[in-house]
Amino acid sequence: MIKNFDELAITENRKLALQIAEAGLFAIDTQSVVYNFIKLEDDILYVGDKNFILSEFKKIKVVGFGKASIEAALALEKILKSKITIGAVIGLHKVDLEYIETFAGAHPRPSQINIDAGKKIYEIIKNSNEEDLIIALVSGGGSALLCYGENECEQGIKLYDSFLKTGKTITEINTVRKHLSLLKGGGLAKNAYPATIIGLIFSDIPGDNFENVASGPTYKDKTTIGDAEKIILENNLGEFNLIETPKDDKYFDKVHNFVLVSNKTAVEAMANKAQELNFGVNIVSTDLYDEIGVAINKIFSAKKENSVVLAAGEPSIGVPKNIGKGGRNLHMGLEVIKNKMIDKEGFENSVFISLASDGMDNSDVAGAIVDKNTIEKAEKLGLDANDYMNHFDSYNFFQKTGDAIMTGPTNANVSDLMILLTKK
Repeated sequence: MIKNFDELAITENRKLALQIAEAGLFAIDTQSVVYNFIKLEDDILYVGDKNFILSEFKKIKVVGFGKASIEAALALEKILKSKITIGAVIGLHKVDLEYIETFAGAHPRPSQINIDAGKKIYEIIKNSNEEDLIIALVSGGGSALLCYGENECEQGIKLYDSFLKTGKTITEINTVRKHLSLLKGGGLAKNAYPATIIGLIFSDIPGDNFENVASGPTYKDKTTIGDAEKIILENNLGEFNLIETPKDDKYFDKVHNFVLVSNKTAVEAMANKAQELNFGVNIVSTDLYDEIGVAINKIFSAKKENSVVLAAGEPSIGVPKNIGKGGRNLHMGLEVIKNKMIDKEGFENSVFISLASDGMDNSDVAGAIVDKNTIEKAEKLGLDANDYMNHFDSYNFFQKTGDAIMTGPTNANVSDLMILLTKK
């Protein structure tokens, strides 16, 4: 899973920390998750603890959006095969499927391909009736990948660029996104009514706020235009054309949402691996939204000897214009160095990892591994962590030290994962 594992595992503690990270990544493998959760026996589709008699439906339609949607569609087609009538899914890459059309969209700023895919998805669900079954593959990244029509896409780009500077949470930006869209915030359920909907949720949202995954197209939205307006005003985001999300319960009576995977899945797998390796485990949070410095302090303050501290979430960071390259995880690693966390007494043997579960930390690397070896290499190379921090250029710092973690796109997305391993 980690392509440069051997190059990074230059000490025993690094090797152990990387093994724990890989356990988390393997646990959220999209195709494996689908095969474990969904079974077809004769005419009955078993989804979690519920079952659906497929002969009761004339058409089975599949739609999907997000970083995990293509792999999920691939697995689902292998399960259902010719029972699928029509389908359209947008992710970050295309695959050749027999019954489902796939689109390789742009993220985080949508392109014309996103618009075309959104139109196709809308057309598939719009004329549905009560004899139709719609399976919606909903995953992280879907808020940007799914848009319909051009007006929503244009507003979505403007919103993302404005929000990037605020350092606010994904929940807040998705609240606004819901009120720009015909499909988000329960809009898909409304437009598909009166069809039966199976929502398969691959959550990237820290905590259990599953209605915010891809801005909740299959969930009844609890927020209002007023909530969106307040966020826009408080953060000086600009002018937007807002619409209210559907509030009538009838649109959701035949919607069945199932959460297949979340960051808790990854954290539990990492905890099990750490215990297997004879470490004590302390899970700080799976809902880490704090500013990066605060998040780091929470993780490092939970450290004990011969222990692994685990956390997951999306620590916040305000990003100015005209900056270098890198994402939250790389920046977090750089801040650990800048604040001399590894230099503190009792931390000399610690290894810190922060990585994006989708494998792309706003770049072609997943994150970074940091220990005393990183600091020594930076000193030999004359790299000033403060300077790279000021320029938000963590990517180039870790490329030079050789401590960037390479996974490639994982085709999964459950938020960021953090590990602090300490062993003499």
